[in-house]
Amino acid sequence: MELIFPFEPVISDEIPQEDFWRYEIKWDGTRILTYHDQEGTKLFNRKQNERTCHYPELLQVGSYCDADSVILDGEVIALAENGKPSFHEVMRRDLIQRLERVSEVRRLVRITYMIFDIVYYNGEWVNGRPLSDRIELLHKIISPNENVQLVASHDNGDTLFQVVQQQGMEGIVCKDLRSSYSLGGKDDRWKKVKNYGDVIAVVGGFTLSGGFVNAVLLGQYDNEGKLWYIGHTGTGKLTKAEWRELTQLLEPLKVEKHPFARKPERHRDAFWVKPVVTAKVQYSEWRWQEGRALRQPSIQSFVNIPPEECKLPWV
Repeated sequence: MELIFPFEPVISDEIPQEDFWRYEIKWDGTRILTYHDQEGTKLFNRKQNERTCHYPELLQVGSYCDADSVILDGEVIALAENGKPSFHEVMRRDLIQRLERVSEVRRLVRITYMIFDIVYYNGEWVNGRPLSDRIELLHKIISPNENVQLVASHDNGDTLFQVVQQQGMEGIVCKDLRSSYSLGGKDDRWKKVKNYGDVIAVVGGFTLSGGFVNAVLLGQYDNEGKLWYIGHTGTGKLTKAEWRELTQLLEPLKVEKHPFARKPERHRDAFWVKPVVTAKVQYSEWRWQEGRALRQPSIQSFVNIPPEECKLPWV
């Protein structure tokens, strides 16, 4: 079955108000597309990296989907102890490299597949149909279970966003019910309105406390390949054990000269590293037009994304 790149929303500061919009919670997980036909079932992320072995609880498609062949689009999420979606937790599953550990980590991290769209059904591409029709089709063929759910729709975007803010969740996605699903597309027929920002950044340096990393210095690239410092953080969702693992990862990467286009203000006690480690970072504010660093950045998880893809927002 042909692999696709999924349709993506654009970032928006405003919630559209017309009657033809659908409002959904923006789940803080990892995008997964399910490909199923008579030859079997495979899972891939938005970059077309295979994740079939990482989520075995999703492979019995017949137990939750009535289709001979199908491509489903959704978000795999994992909940933290506070009951809220946690990107850090789902990355414990998604970044497993030794696949023999899947069974062990599966017991520790329970996932849910939040399905929100269908692209292909029983030998026919349905991505050209309006979203309203695709949603209706999903409700006919999907039978939710403990690991699979359909993403709920809400009528009032403002009210949903207020709830998301109160719960400290990532944001909402607004979708035009008339919209088709453009393979590999990205436009304002889908809009994401964020409660807070997040970026993928490169680690260019670190500081130590008691022999272990206690903060990292972060950067993003411009179109000329220059790495610009965007802030530092020693907070986030990493455990003490994960900070120790990070220390072991960064120590061999140390270099004499800093990798940034300009030496960061915070540099006296910093060690510089080759910029190859990337992380998802959450922040409360970033006035990047004024050249300022991230405000209140915190690490959500380290990710397998090439450093060169960590681009400044204005490039």
